[in-house]
Amino acid sequence: MIKNAVASLMVRLHHLPLPRAAPASTYHHHARRLQLSASTSVRPAAAMSTTAEQAVADQKRALRTEVRKALKALSPDQRASEDLAIQTTILDSSWFKASKRLCAYISCKQLREVDTTKILAECLPSSPEDLAKDLYVPRVEDKNRNMRMLKITTMDDLVKNSMNILEPSPVDASGDDREDVLSASSPVDLFLLPGQAFDRTGRRLGRGGGYYDTFLLKYQELAKEKGWNRPLLVALSYSVQIMEEGIIPINSTDVPIDALISSSGVIPISPAALERM
Repeated sequence: MIKNAVASLMVRLHHLPLPRAAPASTYHHHARRLQLSASTSVRPAAAMSTTAEQAVADQKRALRTEVRKALKALSPDQRASEDLAIQTTILDSSWFKASKRLCAYISCKQLREVDTTKILAECLPSSPEDLAKDLYVPRVEDKNRNMRMLKITTMDDLVKNSMNILEPSPVDASGDDREDVLSASSPVDLFLLPGQAFDRTGRRLGRGGGYYDTFLLKYQELAKEKGWNRPLLVALSYSVQIMEEGIIPINSTDVPIDALISSSGVIPISPAALERM
């Protein structure tokens, strides 16, 4: 028993990061981020048995149900208060102000997503003379996880899809194809992401369609090919969507986030976020 206890302690000590001149709380974030990155990039999908994959899917489905209940229970006043706090944190931040090109979601009230209205308005020019950011927003193409991020210059570029969700029309007022971020000549600095649940180690639970994870993997591969810096992946979250560590199940295709923004402020997770935020 003593031998086993010592061995267990040595394993835990082996995984402790080396001391550095940084707050103690950042060590856990670094280690967990590296562990997640390794698991998503190295472990092949085939290595997971069908039974294990189904178990993860069932756990995700159950967690989504619980989070939807918690979001539904949020009062309008609480939701509005958190929306304002989250957007103010982002708009006042140096990393947002410094960004020149970004991808962001169009918030949807019926999906109970954190509001992005003020953020989008800040990105778009109010007049032709204004300097604005290049803004790309999502357009779902089909039911096979195909999503594009298309550039818009005004909220009038958005139309409602069959689900009554705003998304960019594929062509602009002149009949020209909108610029696709995957075809753009310059990289984006930032992704502002929605989701169902998150934790402080970088795990993100989506709605189950796999659209964002699929797109993020494509963009990260493009950035690698082009020699671009990876953009920061920043998720916006209501307080009830933040889970304790280990609650959110993951698989090999889940892309970890770099940082989390809640009504309490910024939660940097990855080394890139700790450096840039």
